Amino acid sequence: MIDTARAVRGRAPLLAATGHHPYVRHVLGRHDDAAGWLMPDAVAWLLPDGPGPAGGAFGAAGPALDLFAALVADGTVRAGERLHLPRVSPDELAARLPVARHSDWDFLWTTAAPASRPGAERVVRLTGADLPELTALVAAAYPESTTHPGDEQVIDWYGIRDGDRLVACGADRSRGDVGFLAGLAVTPTQRGRGLGAALTVGMTRALFDRYDRVGLGVYTDNVGALRLYRGLGYTHSAPRSTVRLVGSSAGCAS
Repeated sequence: MIDTARAVRGRAPLLAATGHHPYVRHVLGRHDDAAGWLMPDAVAWLLPDGPGPAGGAFGAAGPALDLFAALVADGTVRAGERLHLPRVSPDELAARLPVARHSDWDFLWTTAAPASRPGAERVVRLTGADLPELTALVAAAYPESTTHPGDEQVIDWYGIRDGDRLVACGADRSRGDVGFLAGLAVTPTQRGRGLGAALTVGMTRALFDRYDRVGLGVYTDNVGALRLYRGLGYTHSAPRSTVRLVGSSAGCAS
């Protein structure tokens, strides 16, 4: 498959080949010197070294898997790397790649800012002074989150306070030219009061000041979150799988 794929360089040809899809607009940074491959039913890319995944693909899963299997075989993709792929089954993966971890999620996006709702006006941008409280909230409310204070991919943190107590938080992890929400968390004692919706709405409206699309990622088994986000206008979806290859290289989930 790698012999028949057409190699390209940079963001522009990959965007053109995918119709400027919001997911690809997000995952490829504006100045990334990505190595890319164009195939009839898929595109794939490798990114410069950084904190995120080594690369990914968009389109049909089969051709993408064949390409990455060849890149693993020739050493271009190293052991332990992470890849963001089109939705793929464990059996399809096992036949082509040595995978240590596999998770399914959906990239959701919206094309318009949602109407405000009660509590959204309480969403504020956090500062360095909030770091200790923010760190404690994430540890208590969402310890398995892939986004934590100090993450270099985060542009800003936002939050909601109840008096002087931080009770909800979320990260602006925008990339490329699409806004992106990540790490949304509500303290356990305050759940069920609409804070998650208020936080999502407030942050989404803030990001629409800078972007024409705003997205977020949610694991496919998080049914409650999927229902919430779709109800807030995140009705467009691209099914994704993230894999970590067998090996010892550093990296965390998507």
